[in-house]
This record gives sequence, structure tokens and C-alpha cells, in this order.
Amino acid sequence: MIRSLAILLKTIRFEHTVFALPFALTSAFVASRGWPRPWTLLWILAAMVGARTAAMAFNRIADLPYDRANPRTARRALVTGELKTRQLWALLLASAALYFLAAGLLNLLVLALSPFALAALFGYSYTKRFTVWTHWILGLCLGLAPVGAWIAVTARLDLPPVILGLAVAVWTAGFDIIYACQDIEFDREHHLFSLPARWDARRALVVSTANHVVAFWLLALFGQLSRLGALYLAGVVLLIPVAWYEHHAVRPDDLSRAEIASFFANGLFSVALSLFAAADVILLSSRLGT
Repeated sequence: MIRSLAILLKTIRFEHTVFALPFALTSAFVASRGWPRPWTLLWILAAMVGARTAAMAFNRIADLPYDRANPRTARRALVTGELKTRQLWALLLASAALYFLAAGLLNLLVLALSPFALAALFGYSYTKRFTVWTHWILGLCLGLAPVGAWIAVTARLDLPPVILGLAVAVWTAGFDIIYACQDIEFDREHHLFSLPARWDARRALVVSTANHVVAFWLLALFGQLSRLGALYLAGVVLLIPVAWYEHHAVRPDDLSRAEIASFFANGLFSVALSLFAAADVILLSSRLGT
């Protein structure tokens, strides 16, 4: 059972929850103007894990024909037979149930919107078959996390979480373009749409950089709209070298570090930004309390 669980977690790349979860926590802290209520925080975490796990399980099932054909993904557990499709379906259903339970325990607006968010996450799995905008659609899916967390705390939709969601969207699109550079020839051969396959790695990486520049501007705007202080803005500025590393570790003629650079940089970025934002809000609330 332990081995099966390890294979399941590896298949859905559970550790990559770190990309969207910290942004949801950032939104929850800012919306609460301090520590969120413990139960609210717990159910936000549960909803995030449930939605992300269900979406990844669905993605693995939907992409199975391509994973079999792609040398880079041919050793995935579902391809080799270590994991059965029925096991992923079971995980998907259990995760979706957790997601809807958590949504219902947060508030009625979150529950009402929850099917649309999950439908978007499932729908993303097919976008690479027909549109080059697949990178930005993935970004918008991850950008739903801070919007949902804000609604979970306040039971309403405001402008700041929308701005943060857009920042997540363009940031995600930027690193997904880098990741997609590994499969240029495969995508072209199998008529899959991605920006690197449509253009080439050099021009795609320029677009990736542009996305991350826009993301930093949106993050600064989010801080201004949310009335965050110097600590948060310092965090945004201090994270610029992380983006610099990501874009200098990957070159059009050397894509060997595309995956590790992308995942390391973006995991570090999201966690660090969340810590700076939470610290800023908690410090401000403690000052107001005194």
C-alpha cells in the first residue's frame, strides 16, 4: 500500500501543488488582514489539494496516448503498467469529493462556483490539441486559486484577487512555455499546439520572459490595491533574481535544465512570495492591534 501510494503521488506530481497553493494562502491572509480562521484555512487547503489532485489524475488519463508515444514520458507509471487507469479514476473521484465537501463547508458562493472551476481544470487537458493558447489557459486555471481563496474568506469577489489571479496566470504561462520547449519535435510530429512548436525555442523564450515581466507588474499592482506595505514589495523585488536564474539557466541551444529550472524557480517563487505577503499582513495587523 505504501508503494502504491508513493506511485500515485509521483504520478500526479503531488509536490507541484506548491505552485498554486502559496498564492491561495497569500490571498487568504490578505483577505483576512491577518491570520485566517483555522477552519477556513483548513478547508481552503483541502479544496486546493482535492481540485489539483483530481485535475492531475484526469490529465494523466487524458494524455495517456501521448505519454506512451513520447520518450520523455514513456516511463510514467500509467504507461508502464505500475498504475492502472481504474486507480486514477478512483483517486479522481475521491479528490473531487473532497473538493466539493470543502467548498460546501466554506460558503455558498464557493460551492456554487466550484463546478465551473473543476470543469476548467479538466478542460485544460484537451487544449493542447487545438490551441496555442494552452499555456495561458493553464495559467488561468492556476489563477483561480487566489480568487477562490479570497471568496472563501470574504464570500465576495473583489478586484485585488483578480489581479493576483492574472499575475499567477501570466507567471504560469511563462514557465509552462519553458517546460514545453522540451517537446518541440514531438508536438510538431503529433500535431499538438504549443508556442515553442508553433514558433521555435528562441522566440518562445522571449515570450516567456515578457510574461514574467508582466507578472511582476501585476504583483506590484496587487500589493498597491491590497494596501500591502514595504515588506511585501521588498519580497517582490528580491524575487527578481529567481526569475533571472530561470531564464538564464535555459537557452534555445541547451534545454537540458528546462524542467528543473522551471520547477525549482517557480516553487521557490510562490512560497517566498506567500511568506512575504503573510508576514506583511500579520505585522500590519499586530501594529493596528497595539
